[in-house]
Amino acid sequence: MNPLHPVLAEVTARIIERSRDSRAAYLARIDAAAGGEGPHRAQLSCGNLAHGFAGCSAPDKAALREGRAANLGIVTAYNDMLSAHRPYERYPALIRDIARELGATAQVAGGVPAMCDGITQGRAGMELSLFSRDVIAMATAVALSHDMFDGGLYLGICDKIVPGLLIGALSFGHLPGAFVPSGPMPSGIPNEQKSKVRQAYAEGKATREELLEAEAASYHSPGTCTFYGTANSNQMLMEIMGLQLPGSSFVTPDTPLRDALTRAAVEAVIANAAPATRLPLGHIVDERAIVNGVVGLHATGGSTNHLLHLVAMARAAGIVLSWDDFDALSSVVPLLARVYPNGYADVNQFHQAGGMAFLIDQLLDAGLLHADVQTLAGKGLAAYTLVPELNDAGHLAWRPVGKESGNRGVLRGADEPFRADGGLRLLDGNLGRAVIKVSAVPDDRLVIEAPAVVFDDQDAVRVAFERGELNRDFVAVVRFQGPQAIGMPELHKLTPTLAVLQDRGHRIALVTDGRMSGASGRVPAAIHVTPEAAAGGPLARVRDGDMLRLDCTSGRLEVLVDAAEFATRVPEAGSQETHQAGTGRDLFALFRHNAMNADLGAGVL
Repeated sequence: MNPLHPVLAEVTARIIERSRDSRAAYLARIDAAAGGEGPHRAQLSCGNLAHGFAGCSAPDKAALREGRAANLGIVTAYNDMLSAHRPYERYPALIRDIARELGATAQVAGGVPAMCDGITQGRAGMELSLFSRDVIAMATAVALSHDMFDGGLYLGICDKIVPGLLIGALSFGHLPGAFVPSGPMPSGIPNEQKSKVRQAYAEGKATREELLEAEAASYHSPGTCTFYGTANSNQMLMEIMGLQLPGSSFVTPDTPLRDALTRAAVEAVIANAAPATRLPLGHIVDERAIVNGVVGLHATGGSTNHLLHLVAMARAAGIVLSWDDFDALSSVVPLLARVYPNGYADVNQFHQAGGMAFLIDQLLDAGLLHADVQTLAGKGLAAYTLVPELNDAGHLAWRPVGKESGNRGVLRGADEPFRADGGLRLLDGNLGRAVIKVSAVPDDRLVIEAPAVVFDDQDAVRVAFERGELNRDFVAVVRFQGPQAIGMPELHKLTPTLAVLQDRGHRIALVTDGRMSGASGRVPAAIHVTPEAAAGGPLARVRDGDMLRLDCTSGRLEVLVDAAEFATRVPEAGSQETHQAGTGRDLFALFRHNAMNADLGAGVL
């Protein structure tokens, strides 16, 4: 194993220094919340405690009356509409049985909402999506507020759900905890085949029935969607940060190995709740764990949404993470994985090629991870280079991962990466700050200079395309999409349209203060522009025909207009007020009015 890379050490030191006061205050708070010996529920009045176990089975009620055995709080994002969360239906009963066998108890502390960006894409409901992260965090806190629990088990997979659960769990960071995944669905039709049908439909060359057939063949059963978007980036993060068990991210649902890993997660939280071996969640999530998460994001070409979520999750632990840290680490972390939309493979093929164990082993050998962190599996990341399997007796066992990838088209070693850097870049200039994911962008599209075509609504892009107005080089400026405007929806619905235009040979790009999701692909997209247009940011002063330059090589995002003339322009007001009522959006006015800038996490917490 090589020594820690100097840039990794430098960035970590910077974060530690920047976070010194806030991290110390956080640790003091959770250490005080831990209190003295024994569970908090021992301090409840008899009436409080009786309410807390009234609905339990007789054995669990007796254990809770006696009060010494660990009681685990389950916070679940189960619903049976979302494929990724459908497997969680059986988890509470399974976890209760496991806990009883281990001399402990478990209760469902509460549920949190779980919405799917794949369902709300391009719909009004998408404008609730980002803020659902903060709602989930608050719901997690409500669930844990009863002082009944010695540890937490967090059941969540998808986009805003895992970040929200972690933010909420960190507010109870004195409790040990584990994230318990349910795994991806088996592979359906290849993602590239699905993408081709989407583009054909955008061009009017495929029917709705043909498109629906392709989508249904891709999203076809319980489990996480198999492309490498935010949901699967979440799983990677929870594993590389030590909050899930090694190798647990991408084991398919409802299998003996999946159940064995769930059992092991319960065992780990019970062990971490014991006074002699106590390991609170808030101590696992330190500056080194956050840096490891950023490294994992770069090495896998992960979701751009984590330029928002990781910042917010870090802040919940008293850690100040900035986009500059992402940018600095991107320059030295190689891209080791090609998973759709950055390649042909899905996460099942990634897992079969060696998956997280191979990735972590390679990054450790290269000195690109902090090895000496606390994790759910114990001290150090070495355990995360082991692959879980069932032995002949049907018990969970672990074997070392090999040093060779099982599929070099999907996963490679650090000495032969797909590219030398991580593919997530910070852009800066007179249009503000933005981020871009370039891991799938062709080399000849890393610099785009073209006239702006300005839109205040993503649907207007499709209308202009259908009218034949976009058959040229241009930069689509889709503004008034930020958190203060309409909640910062994902604009992934634009992907097929823009991909069609790029495939026709036009030099195009997207610039927006909205999001483009973990499925950002081949079209250059400068996203999360801050300050946003609704806050008077420069995007509000861009006009049709202004020359824009998006330069991924130098990290610049600029409008090529005389500076004095640009400064005197009156910002456009936008039409976001039409997006602020109906479909629940009126309930989120408080969030929009108090939302932070994108580089601070774009939420209210």
